Amino acid sequence: MRQLLKDLFLTNRFFAAFGGVIALFLLAFPIPALFPIALAGFCLAMALWTVDLFLLFRRPVRVLGNRRLPRVFSLGDDNRITLELGNRSPLSLRLTVIDELPFQFQIRDFRKVLHLQPGERRSVVYHLRPLTRGAYAFGATRIYASTRVGLIQRRFSLEHPTTVPVYPSIIQMKQYTLRAFNRVTAQKGIKRIRRIGHSYEFEQIKNYVRGDDYRSVNWKATGRHATLMVNQYEDERAQQIYCLIDKGRAMRMPFGGLSLMDYAINTTLAISNIVLRKHDKAGLVTFSDKIGSTIRAERKANQLNKILQALYRESERPLESNFELLYQVSRKLINGRSLLLLFTNFESAFALDRVLPILRRINSLHLLVVVFFENTEVQDFIEKEPQTIEGIYTQTIARKFIAEKRQMVQKLQQFGIQAILTRPEDLTLQTLNKYLELKSRGLI
Repeated sequence: MRQLLKDLFLTNRFFAAFGGVIALFLLAFPIPALFPIALAGFCLAMALWTVDLFLLFRRPVRVLGNRRLPRVFSLGDDNRITLELGNRSPLSLRLTVIDELPFQFQIRDFRKVLHLQPGERRSVVYHLRPLTRGAYAFGATRIYASTRVGLIQRRFSLEHPTTVPVYPSIIQMKQYTLRAFNRVTAQKGIKRIRRIGHSYEFEQIKNYVRGDDYRSVNWKATGRHATLMVNQYEDERAQQIYCLIDKGRAMRMPFGGLSLMDYAINTTLAISNIVLRKHDKAGLVTFSDKIGSTIRAERKANQLNKILQALYRESERPLESNFELLYQVSRKLINGRSLLLLFTNFESAFALDRVLPILRRINSLHLLVVVFFENTEVQDFIEKEPQTIEGIYTQTIARKFIAEKRQMVQKLQQFGIQAILTRPEDLTLQTLNKYLELKSRGLI
């Protein structure tokens, strides 16, 4: 009996029906002729309620379910969750499904409604987009079943609590890997870079095909085979590529729900995977007012997993970043000339001027690429038509802000420092193209 009362819930239809009966009884006081109608309505409602109770709580009525989750969630991506439900009863049931979601999503109105025929199984699919890294705890799945009468609901609780870690975007990592290594068709966004010169390692001798560089013709092999043969080269391997992530105050700015640091973390994972697949060495350094994670550039089998675990644990710090520490690390940790991809953000020319001498020193030791961000909200604002004098003034200041960002790129290039100014959502694509460009030009 206690379990029955625990799982019994009254529906809106119940309150509407009995509310109407009560209204008839109230009207029967001034209008006695309504009393028999009210009494008949009450008896009918009670009879339907009793039948509904009997149908729902008899033994054969069962609802089965299971929740299928990915092993890990990807930060900033739509992750697929599947609820598999089955009606193991002789009745047609209307199911209202409420899944207990992690508190990080702040979703308080999650509800799915479906109808299942006797013996029918169906899957309910929904997607969740996590915006912070960490552990996400799912609770039970509550299923409220009702019949065609619909006066009451019976609750079925599927207790399957699960904790899923949210890692940097593995989905994006796989997508960009496919793009970078697809040699059949040109992928949208990935630039085709023409190789310049022969700063590559010899791979093999092959038959000449139309479009091959005639300067690569191997005349000795051509004479032996009586057909044109050319030398084929491949990119130099085992080069060191480091991703340097600024964790300071400037990287806490949110765009599209993610902070700039989270965009940099997702990009670092994708780039590191491509670097390792191209037989280069991937490393990582994070810094703010102090040095965070440091992973030497290597090509070991577990290198990508080491980078993934380090990125999972990182968090922003509300302090200014110390670039002098970064310079010291570049001298002590990084042996030999390497490509350094520095993910940071400069909101003013003054902020760049403060650290420019240090960036020049780092660039004298390595090939430095400074990656910083456009403010997309400011860009969207200046594209709107101003309606007031104040709006014109504000838009003028915004245009000056955008122009200052572009001047920063020119200043870095004047001192021989590679620079990328990009929208946060284009960060991975722009960084990947720069890596492929520098590699094709033999600058690494």
